[in-house]
Order: sequence, then C-alpha cells, then structure tokens
Amino acid sequence: MAIYLYDRNKIFKLIVFVCGVCTLLLSGLVQSKQPNILWIITDDQRPDSVSAYNQAVYGQNNSPLGYVESPNIDKLAAEGVLFTHAFTNSPVCGPSRGSMHSGRYPFRNGHYAFELTHQNPDFVKPTVSEVMRSNGYTTSTFGKEDHYIYKWGPGQGFHNAQLFDVKVHFKNDLQKNGLGDLFTKAQYDENYNVIGTTENVLYPDGTQRKYYLKRNNAELTTEDIAQKKLTDKEFDILRAYTRGNTDLILGGENPKPAGETIDAYIVKEFQHYLQNANTEYSSLWGKKMQGANSAVPQFLHLGFHLPHTPVLPPKSFRDRFKNKQYKVPSFNESELKKLPKQLLGIYETSKMKGMTDAEIQQAIQDYYAFCAYGDFLIGEAVETFKQYSKKNNQEYVIIFTVGDHSWHLGEQGMEAKFGPWQQSVGNAAIVVASDKSLLPANKINSDLVEFVDFAPTIMAAGGVDASEPQYSYLDGVSLFDVYNESIPKREYVLGEINVIVGPRAYLHSKRFRFSMRTRPFSNINLKPSQLGKDLKWALTAPAEDVEMALYDLDKDPKEQNNVAYDKHYAGLANWFRNKLGNIVLGDNRIEVDWSKANSYHLSDFAVGADDKKLNIPRQLIPR
Repeated sequence: MAIYLYDRNKIFKLIVFVCGVCTLLLSGLVQSKQPNILWIITDDQRPDSVSAYNQAVYGQNNSPLGYVESPNIDKLAAEGVLFTHAFTNSPVCGPSRGSMHSGRYPFRNGHYAFELTHQNPDFVKPTVSEVMRSNGYTTSTFGKEDHYIYKWGPGQGFHNAQLFDVKVHFKNDLQKNGLGDLFTKAQYDENYNVIGTTENVLYPDGTQRKYYLKRNNAELTTEDIAQKKLTDKEFDILRAYTRGNTDLILGGENPKPAGETIDAYIVKEFQHYLQNANTEYSSLWGKKMQGANSAVPQFLHLGFHLPHTPVLPPKSFRDRFKNKQYKVPSFNESELKKLPKQLLGIYETSKMKGMTDAEIQQAIQDYYAFCAYGDFLIGEAVETFKQYSKKNNQEYVIIFTVGDHSWHLGEQGMEAKFGPWQQSVGNAAIVVASDKSLLPANKINSDLVEFVDFAPTIMAAGGVDASEPQYSYLDGVSLFDVYNESIPKREYVLGEINVIVGPRAYLHSKRFRFSMRTRPFSNINLKPSQLGKDLKWALTAPAEDVEMALYDLDKDPKEQNNVAYDKHYAGLANWFRNKLGNIVLGDNRIEVDWSKANSYHLSDFAVGADDKKLNIPRQLIPR
C-alpha cells in the first residue's frame, strides 16, 4: 500500500509538472502571437496630401488643389485598409492627442486645451501605452507625443508620468542637444520666468544663430531685427504677416538638407532603437540607450512634427514643387457675414487676406512639399519596422493617423486649423496587418470613425479585449470591428474647440456639419469657479447667443453658407443644438481644476444622450 501511495503521489506531481509546462508553453505561444505595433502620427497633415486618399475620394491622384507626392503612404494603404472619414475630436494638438492616447472625448477626460493634466484624479483611466505595457508590451515613443498628460508632482507641472518605457522627444531631447533645423524656444531668467522667445537656426556645419522674436518687457534689439531679416532672405521665409502671430513661418527652405532635419533625426532614433535590439547603444546626442528587447512584443509610437509650422521642406523636395501651380480654394468675404462671432475670431487670427498671389502659391507649394518629405521619412521608418519584425519572426500591425487634425490652405479664407470645418477636423487613417486574416489588403472604408478609436484599435491588435468591464471608459471602438461590420455604424462624430476661441463643440454627420458655443464665458481654460457652472446655458439661451453654425453638405459641400439662422433650417439647427448640447454638457462631462490633486465636477443630467444615432425628424430636413 505504501508503494502504491508513493507511486500515486509521483503521478500526481508529474501531472502538475506537465500541466505547468503546458501552461508556460501556451503562455509563450500566446505571447509570440502578439504582433509588434507601430503607431504613426503626423501633425497638421491634410489627407489630400496622400494620392491614395485622393483616388478613393476624388478619383484622381492629385489633390483638388494640385500636385502631391506620396508613394510610400500609397504603398502602405495598398497593404491594408484606408479609412477616408476619420475625424479628430479637437482641431488642436494637445486635446487631440489627449483623446487619442486616452481613448476618451475631451468632455470625458477633462482635457480641452493645453492644460497640464495629470493622472491623480480618481476618474482618470490608463492611457493606451499603459494598457499595452500591462499586457506584455515594451512601449516606446519617438518624436512628438505631446498629449499633455503628466504626473502629479505632488503639484502640477511638466513631470514625466513615465507613460512609455522608452522616450525620445523632439524638443526635450533632440533640439535641446543641438539636433534640429529651425525652431523657436522660450527663454527664462534665473527664477524661471519667461523673458522672451528666440528663433534658433542650425546649419549643416554645426554652426547656429539665435535671436529674439519677442522680448518680454523690452524692445527687440537692432541685432534681433537684423538676424531675423537675414533668416528670411537666406531661406526664402514666408511669415504670416497678415494676422496675429506675424512670426509664424508658412513657407521657406529648410536650413538642413533631407536626412538632417528634426523629423529625420526622429526617424534615426527610431531606427537605432530597432537596429540595436538586445544591445546597448548611444543616441545621437551620446546618451546610453538600450535597444528593443526582441523577446517581447513592441508597441512603438512615432510622432512626426511635420508638416506643422515652421513649414520648411528641404531644398531637394522643395525644388520639385516650387514651379507647380495650385488652384486656390474659392472664398468670398460674403461668407463672413453669416459666421457667428467665435468663427469670425478664428478667421481673423488665421486669414490669408493681404497675402499676394505668389505668396499664397508658395504657402501651398511648400506645404505639399513638406508632406512629400514626410512620406519619404515614413517610408524609411516603416521599412525598418518591417525588417525588425521579419528578422524576429513576428507579425506586425501598422496604424497611421494622417494628421492629428487637418489644415486649411485657403478654405474659409484661412491657412490654419482651430475650426469646426472639414479642413480643420477631417482626416484619414490607414491600418495594416501582416496577418491578412485580421485585415485584408487594398481596401477602402468610408464609415465615420473618430480619433478616440485608435486606443481600442491598438488594444485589440495586442490581444486586449476592450469589451471587458475594466475598459468601459473607452469612448472609441476598434477599427477592426468597424471594418468587419461587427458593431453598429455611428451616425455622427463629436469634438470640442477651446483654443483661439471657445468653448465650442461640433457634431458632424455625412450630410450635416453643426457647431455651437457651449458656455457664456469666453476664456479658453476653465477657472476653478466655473467648473460645472452654466452647463445648461447653451440649451436655454436665445439662439443668437449660442452662435450656431450649420452646413448642409448636399447643397453646400464646401461649407460656405451657414444656414443655422435660415428660416428653412431653424428647426433643424435647434434640434442639433439639443442633441449636441445634451451629449457634451450632460452625458458624463468632466471639468477639472488641474492645479489640484483631485478636484473636478461631473455633469450627468443627460446620461445616455450619446447614442451614436441621429434619427432626425424628417419634417425638419429641408428638401
């Protein structure tokens, strides 16, 4: 009997051992199936800078304005699905990226402008990079991520929240260490008070110049003025001299050749990280770095600064565009007569009026040339990523967000972003999977998608089940589900505007574009005393005070005729006012005093209003 018990114990232990080994093997198998994920985001890029988009939307390679080049992005689009109706949730870098990284609308994450948000309040949830890290990924970011999510110090400030395992920032790492081309920089005194802004010019031979564009409490010196004029002449600089920020550079030649600009350095650092896998290496400025660990899946965020201002394509790209003639979008000042005060404010700060025809052509030429240069760099980065994945026998997913928002090149008479119009908020996205069972190649999807969809898409690519209760905070959906039609189609997209003018919100459908003022006050950043105040004002105030804008795209595809106060559309405008107002003001709206550890107001007077359905009464839609 004793021998029998002994043998039985041995057998039991053997079974436990075998099960453990099987579990480990299965775990390793699941781990190996997690693909490497590359998320690319450009800045201020119009989707019509991409030929594949133009073919899908307009049936031609070029933009409606004229010539574009995008062979590498076109190739990427052919390998996966091109989403032609992707909309940002805010037409400004900070809140747009905050929504992308959190997967939440601005009104749900309390991030409306350039607030120094942090993760201390109890309503805050993990960012997409934190979710990926907790699910086995090494996370890294190169270039511009700028979601304005920091750590509570304690105290508010630019405290690194360590949201990525590896971080190389275009400004705080590259430009700070003399790697870049032409950029502005705030200057501080010994007490960390801002004393002005300098423009910095870096040359290929290592020399550089620096001069003030603005001196707080002092006039510019004769030398400052002379140095700026030298830069303007040397690099054919076109500044935004017809509007508020007259130092903004809308065109010119980069001081550096292709391959040595700030965006090229971003790509080089990205490449070095992958090409030095499992080894230590030195960054471009000499910092010791650890290469990618090929034993675990990689989630890489690659953020380009281009084609954001200063719009400075390298000479080799600029020369290919400088003789191209572009069709300037139609604009008549009579359009302004129907714009509410807020939208007039955006026009005044961004107008092209006063620029010569030659200057307008230069602005468009240099913009598209800069986008073409970005295409070249994206091609290099994608190829490096694919080679890394192939070398390590790993599947991959690539997600390309074509612009964190878009850019006007004459539409509405502007060259800028900031508005509720298509050219401010309308973008595109490309999703590619090496495993074609996830997504096929060479497909086009025209459903309405939003930037809050990128976080759940990345999570789904990494094997995270976003339907689990712990992820119920996500406002977006997986683009895999959108393409596969496994979820209901949304009938509108949402967003908010709180920079230049605001507070303002917008709702776009396939046919209608609507926006309105949401509060009676006009300050961009909420004051602590305003948290949760006047939240129903936009629903009850006189219609004229709400400053509505409504465009019927069936009759006005270029958004040139605001019909919100037209008698034929008044009922429809009021319907949109209630629909949008209840969503962004009453369906779990968060307003935060970010200067404190955990101080916010939650508005829930209309929970469930955001049902993704319109169901507009037919009698309200003019024939």
